[in-house]
Amino acid sequence: MSELDKSEAPLKQTTVEEGTQFRGTLQSNGQVLVRGVVEGDLSAPTVVIAESGSVVGNVKAQSIRSEGVLAGHVDADEIVLSGSVRSDTVIRARTLEVKLQSTDKKLELTFGECILEVGDDPNADVSEAQPVRTGKKAARRGESVEVDKPAGAPA
Repeated sequence: MSELDKSEAPLKQTTVEEGTQFRGTLQSNGQVLVRGVVEGDLSAPTVVIAESGSVVGNVKAQSIRSEGVLAGHVDADEIVLSGSVRSDTVIRARTLEVKLQSTDKKLELTFGECILEVGDDPNADVSEAQPVRTGKKAARRGESVEVDKPAGAPA
């Protein structure tokens, strides 16, 4: 690989332009910018979905920034959402940032029916889980707990 090829490597990007519809499996070693429609499996280090873009399918990336439409099974270390998320979507992320959009001078956040999992896998260390102490009762993950209400709180 020449010196020029090495310096251009970080700048490589795959773009699905507005008016383009891609169906199938898209895998890239560089950033993927979606201004059109991608339906299927998408794997890349970074995925950017423009306001005009739509990604529906299985998405795996280190970083995802979406201003458009996102749907399907999404798995990333870092996700920033400011677009829309369709129903029946599963999002798994270490960090999730949701930026609210302003329409008619009001902030709006819309999620269809979806599952969000943020942070480390809570089931990873279940066998070593320590009880959580609250009020008068201890609980393990997944158990309900009775919590003493503060004085003056409604019943």
